[in-house]
Amino acid sequence: QVQLVESGGGLVQPGGSLKLSCVASGSISSINAMGWYRRVPGKQRELVATISPYGTANYADSVKGRFTISRDNAKNTVYLQMNSLKPEDTAVYICYADVFYSGSYYSYDFWGRGTQVTVSS
Repeated sequence: QVQLVESGGGLVQPGGSLKLSCVASGSISSINAMGWYRRVPGKQRELVATISPYGTANYADSVKGRFTISRDNAKNTVYLQMNSLKPEDTAVYICYADVFYSGSYYSYDFWGRGTQVTVSS
């Protein structure tokens, strides 16, 4: 069906930057919204940012002004540029895509496995 694979996570010092990427592949007809969640053990999953096929973006208050979401529709790829990173940004970042796969009438959410981002000195 559809697979989402994230990359770009790692260890970075406070104030640093990272750029995450997520590629969707498989029997894709079209993709609606794409976005990023993050998960911290013991806490509820948090929606970080979403982007429509036309580029309209929305952000969690905690990342506004520091993170930028973008996408390349031709490559079925969504990006998350993270600047001015803080220790509280440490989490597993998981991408998702609302996909019409080939032959489907409805769209379905697909999820990646996540990439670890650790912000620490």
